[in-house]
Amino acid sequence: MTTHYTATAKTLHWLMALLLFGLLALGFYMQGLPLSPQKLQLYSWHKWAGVTVFLLVLFRLAWRVTHRPPALPDAMPKVMQLAAHAGHALLYLLMIAIPLSGWLMSSAKGFQTVWFGILPIPDLVDKNKELGDLLQTVHESLNWLFIVVIAGHVGAALKHHFIDKDDILTRMLPAHPTDK
Repeated sequence: MTTHYTATAKTLHWLMALLLFGLLALGFYMQGLPLSPQKLQLYSWHKWAGVTVFLLVLFRLAWRVTHRPPALPDAMPKVMQLAAHAGHALLYLLMIAIPLSGWLMSSAKGFQTVWFGILPIPDLVDKNKELGDLLQTVHESLNWLFIVVIAGHVGAALKHHFIDKDDILTRMLPAHPTDK
């Protein structure tokens, strides 16, 4: 049984973290901007990155299904193991639901996504202002929930490292030995 993550799992984890933090920051920043060509460009970049993250999370899920993650420490109480699994499931659910809600919102607001300005992504729903406004609220609310869950994820990793002094954090760090 492996005690650490594969190099691919680590790369996906940290790449996704970087992209997700960037998407969150960009999303909050661009909301307050007045309508301008710059704001429209930022929205395009946000949507391109959102589609990319959506595809990466699908790949990451496939990788996780075919490459079992290391088991949690036996000394960890069962309730904490359950909380860890539930937290990871919620992270994955949100990494799927947030881009989908953004895609639905863009469709309902009448703004088709064209991935990297080249590949048109089909609208999922017809233009509908009321639905677009509702989906905007859903998208924003899911992002706030995501921030809370990420804070819990980071907090738990730091607790394991500094208080429990186990390898939960270090086995995901790039410097830790990896499987092939």
